[in-house]
Amino acid sequence: MLDLSDEYDRYGREQRKLDRKQHGSNNWERQRQKVATAKRQIKRKVLDYQHKLTTWLVREYDLVTVGDLDVKPMLETSQNAKNKQDAAWSRFLDLLEYKADLHGTHVVRVEPAGTTKECSECGVETSKPLWTREHSCPACGHTEDRDPNAAKNILSRGRSQIGAGRSESTSPEIKDFWCANESQSDSSTPVQTALPTGTLSVPAKRVVEAESPEA
Repeated sequence: MLDLSDEYDRYGREQRKLDRKQHGSNNWERQRQKVATAKRQIKRKVLDYQHKLTTWLVREYDLVTVGDLDVKPMLETSQNAKNKQDAAWSRFLDLLEYKADLHGTHVVRVEPAGTTKECSECGVETSKPLWTREHSCPACGHTEDRDPNAAKNILSRGRSQIGAGRSESTSPEIKDFWCANESQSDSSTPVQTALPTGTLSVPAKRVVEAESPEA
């Protein structure tokens, strides 16, 4: 997980110093350059992280299914816009698809709407506010953290799109990780979850799906 807290602290300090300088003065210009350097360092670290993550994904997995998110309105309305912007979801997908073509990895974009409402076991939808972090199905009784539940639904939709069907495993082990710099409770960044497979028509070692917990 990428941690940019120190970089943001530095950027904030430099920006506050700039605010105290007389606009247009020599001191203001020197401080403006320091602010620009701090901001550029953040961008470079995010891009480096995305390159390393996407390279690892296409080398490790044969199928990656992702929620096809419309990020722009999320940036305009969310209080966590900075965190989502750091994730640079569109650029992440572009890098992922480009490298997937080189490595022969399948990348499938699926509709993310409703993935947190739908039960990954029986398919029944249950509305829940964002702050409810646990999925509890009133139909089949399945209980699980809402993010892995949504991730399984993204995976299922991706499999359906390529005609692979749903895994026969009813309780697969799950390996979770976040691809940006915030914790799971912030619900601000995409998540990848690797599930063991044995029924896919593609020769997948593991299958990864990525989606926003706000879907």
